[in-house]
Amino acid sequence: MNLLNTDLAAFVIALIATLSLTVPVRSLALHYGLVDHPGPRKVHLKPIPLMGGIAIYLGFILAMWVTRHHFPRLQVAAIALGATLVVAVGFLDDRGLLHHQVKLFVGMPLAALILIASGIRAQLFSRFVPGTPGVVLDLCFTVFWVVGITAAFSILDHMDGLCAGIAAVAAAFFTLAAILNGQIMVRTLGAAVLGAALGFLRWNFNPAKIFMGDGGAMLLGFLMATLGLKVRPEGIAFPIDWLIPILILGVPIFDTSLVSISRTRRGLLPFTSPGKDHTAHRLSNLGLGHRGGVLVLYCMGALFGGLALLVPHLSPRLAYSLAAILIAGGWAMVFLFECVAYERQEKAQGSARKTQSQP
Repeated sequence: MNLLNTDLAAFVIALIATLSLTVPVRSLALHYGLVDHPGPRKVHLKPIPLMGGIAIYLGFILAMWVTRHHFPRLQVAAIALGATLVVAVGFLDDRGLLHHQVKLFVGMPLAALILIASGIRAQLFSRFVPGTPGVVLDLCFTVFWVVGITAAFSILDHMDGLCAGIAAVAAAFFTLAAILNGQIMVRTLGAAVLGAALGFLRWNFNPAKIFMGDGGAMLLGFLMATLGLKVRPEGIAFPIDWLIPILILGVPIFDTSLVSISRTRRGLLPFTSPGKDHTAHRLSNLGLGHRGGVLVLYCMGALFGGLALLVPHLSPRLAYSLAAILIAGGWAMVFLFECVAYERQEKAQGSARKTQSQP
């Protein structure tokens, strides 16, 4: 199986498997009452089956199993084990069997440590801090990155088709970046995630017939974080290569920043105070509606991904100028969105349990 066929096989297998398996998973969820009921912090008006993340997980794992012979076994095993862990933790959280802080402070960091044990880690600080201190900083940043991106996708799952669609867009650009730079494992991994996300999106786009649940959202976040750690373009001037994964994941990073700043200003804990104050909610309130808000964020994801593909061709000065412009623009957008009408939740009384439409 040549490289192109490997990528195509991973994509097609994940797409068909997830597309097909979502139907029986939905039936099982309905049979056992695993549904997300409407509520004041949710956008759906009738009970929707949960557990779509299981179909995404099975589609991805099947694609990686078929193509596993082309990649380092230890890393493939670590990615599969980390994916299994976050799906299991998310499933328990969806069922109310796990305190919400366990997934943030135990499950996600443990998944990061599994990647580190296999050799998948950031290589940022060690480039300019010699010896053990640089390595330690890289290890700490790896945990921060995996937890941050996984959590960002967890709370991004609040509108039909949003989390799966943004993951599909990001996976497509990770795959393109890897193809342009000859990274075989990254392109195949990205193709598998793209296929799984698109297969589920068929059933999750508005009006959704099934939700992925926290397990599915955390799985996509973990895989995005993994792709971000592994994409390393050759021949690009350090220290600008770190901009590539950040740009590709610009939408979830911005949305998490927006709700974190907004909720903190109101005295709320960002990851435990569910509400309709995300970017998509505010775009919807501007008159775009549910689908319009989601599609705008798809376009923004594609724009950021396109900029990421340009980074290898920029000088460090131009790359950092671009980063400065985007950061300034991000702060401006946070200010503007804070002026847009949105539902301001009260201070949480006790722990808040998040479901797909309640991030």
